[in-house]
Amino acid sequence: MKNSKFISTLIMIIFILPLLITGCTSQNISRQVNTTPKPTEQTQNTSQPAAASANLLKVHFIDVGQGDAILIQTPAGQNMLVDAGENDHGDMVVNYLISQGVKNLDIVVGTHPHSDHIGGLDTVINKFPVKNIYMPKITNNTESFRDVLNAVKNKGLKISTAKAGVVVPLEGVSCRFAAPVKDSYEDLNNYSAVIKMEYGSQSFLLTGDAGTESEAQILYSGVNLKSTVLKVGHHGSYSATGSKFLNAVAPQFAVIMLGADNKYGHPHTQTLSRLSKAGIKIYRTDKNGTIVFITDGKDMKVTGGK
Repeated sequence: MKNSKFISTLIMIIFILPLLITGCTSQNISRQVNTTPKPTEQTQNTSQPAAASANLLKVHFIDVGQGDAILIQTPAGQNMLVDAGENDHGDMVVNYLISQGVKNLDIVVGTHPHSDHIGGLDTVINKFPVKNIYMPKITNNTESFRDVLNAVKNKGLKISTAKAGVVVPLEGVSCRFAAPVKDSYEDLNNYSAVIKMEYGSQSFLLTGDAGTESEAQILYSGVNLKSTVLKVGHHGSYSATGSKFLNAVAPQFAVIMLGADNKYGHPHTQTLSRLSKAGIKIYRTDKNGTIVFITDGKDMKVTGGK
């Protein structure tokens, strides 16, 4: 009797145990499939941010106090720097560029040889590989100017002349100098390299310290000045941004680059009044800090500021 029960139990174990083992294995495989992301989903998630950033033009108006420093990052990944503030802002500009992922500069522009524009350029040129550098054909007997020339020489670079009509080699972005138009001026500010940049339906006009004399010549040249963003000339001085020039540019946004409580009284009331009457949105580095414009060629976004 006992043998009969033992044999029956043994038979049940032989038949049931494989089924139990198979069932457990099937459950484990099913759980692994459910928790593994689909390959197609992974590809979509990783490719979307790259595609979204690839078509953006970024223009950084860097707060360097009473001076200019503008970083341009193109959709093709090129970097362009226009001016670098005073001598004591060179390291600050370098650190800002590094924070924005800049490893080399395709274009460097010194708009004119005043230290609040080119003072920090030698520090930048010494730090980064530079492909092209543009400056107007005018010299200045200052230590700041000599420092820039020495930095250019030490890098084995050649300065190309910034003047009206010269095309700046940026891929996918139209960029050219609108000034200086003439070869000689009494006021050094009027030698300023004025840059017109277009990307899709959005555009920028960067004017350095160009005054009303240069503005009149730019108007007479017939170049299309219409721009979405105007970098206001000479830190908002009354000596720039004349009414006819402003009407031709007709910007939606104006950026004034200046230091708080500066000794020149910038920006002057006359300039602010002209901008306000035209209904232009004004940004100021003394009040807003560094200001960044980002565009896909259709829409414009403004970030940064205090």
